[in-house]
Amino acid sequence: MTAQVLQFAVSLAAILALAGLARWLGLGGDVRLRDAADAREKAGEALCGFDAADVALDRAGIGALLRDASGRVMLLRRHGVRFAARLLDSHAGVRLDRQFLTVSTGESSFGSVTLDLGDNAAVWAASLRRIGN
Repeated sequence: MTAQVLQFAVSLAAILALAGLARWLGLGGDVRLRDAADAREKAGEALCGFDAADVALDRAGIGALLRDASGRVMLLRRHGVRFAARLLDSHAGVRLDRQFLTVSTGESSFGSVTLDLGDNAAVWAASLRRIGN
């Protein structure tokens, strides 16, 4: 009986230690973009000198489209507990479905993302048609 209690206590201590380590490392959080300023900050971190003039933020905060003054468009999407970004060079992977805009970079490791942009989805879809022309 004492051996079982001791084994239980050691197992529980190990689980709590691993949970503490995961928290300390910042693993497993539900990261989302809080607002347009947060999206601008993350875009600037992803590409030095990218200063977004226009931002379309997904309603759930899982991604955003950002355009700078020179017309470059960046797709920002959640990737695990961080955000990844790519500059779009073509409109080939863009698909509009009501208020949802699906954007694919053509890069298999980056994948595609569907953003809920609300009423801005059609406006952004139309503006993305100019990319790559």
